[in-house]
Amino acid sequence: MISIVVPAHNESSVIARTLNPWVTNSSGEIGVVVVCNGCVDDTANVARRFGPTVHVVESDIASKTDALNLGDQISGVFPRIYADADIVITVDAIRALARRLEQGDVLAVAPTPHINLTGCSWLVRKYYGIRSRLPSSREGIGGSGVYALSEAGRRRFGQFPHVIADDTYVRLQFKPEERETLPYARSTVFPPRTVLHLIAVRTRAYRGTFELARRFPELRVNKGEGNNRTLIALFKKPHLWPGLLIYCAVNIAARCRATIDLRSGVHRWQRDETSRTALSADSLK
Repeated sequence: MISIVVPAHNESSVIARTLNPWVTNSSGEIGVVVVCNGCVDDTANVARRFGPTVHVVESDIASKTDALNLGDQISGVFPRIYADADIVITVDAIRALARRLEQGDVLAVAPTPHINLTGCSWLVRKYYGIRSRLPSSREGIGGSGVYALSEAGRRRFGQFPHVIADDTYVRLQFKPEERETLPYARSTVFPPRTVLHLIAVRTRAYRGTFELARRFPELRVNKGEGNNRTLIALFKKPHLWPGLLIYCAVNIAARCRATIDLRSGVHRWQRDETSRTALSADSLK
């Protein structure tokens, strides 16, 4: 049996897209727990339409980490997969994650993220064109919206703490040799469609990174390969300069906004709504 925990906050427009492949293509080996946290839309009702395979829980607390902890309490099965409600991953990819964990030499695995740029602006496409060349783009735990833990891996930490970047927190629990991104399994991720929304999402990412560095500095040792060396090397290729300027501008703006927010004590959850529009089946390929 494979357990999937899905925290969902106002995801009625996309939750069916996420759940449908698991329910229609599995043979009973997958159990899903959808934790609707602080929802004011129809997320819970949409999820319940998928029948007994999907266990729907509702909480009044709008918190992803609280939802993850609640999902853990309900799911007693391993391997356990944690998946964002706005991504797409096939049953075959889920099985691949489970099989890799069963080998026992790694404790955490994730699929390779596939960025679906349908409907994205030229600036966003240029940004992701550069990002695709960087080491961080090949990191599934934190980039794919999905990660899977073995029972031993889940014992590495207690409850999910109240942090912005839960996936990064999980990744840093494991040394690079204890975690793996599978090149033969992938999830589809839907990025912001405008550069302003991209900056907002990147601002949240930087806030999450700053928070983890402040609260859990001991985890930094597990960080792994950075982007800077590769990024500098890319500047030797003039045809990439437009994309590099956009990439750097977005991240500089986001980093500055995150720093200002932290210094002023502002706690905003920058959520992108432009990517939460269900796409046709053809666009997911």
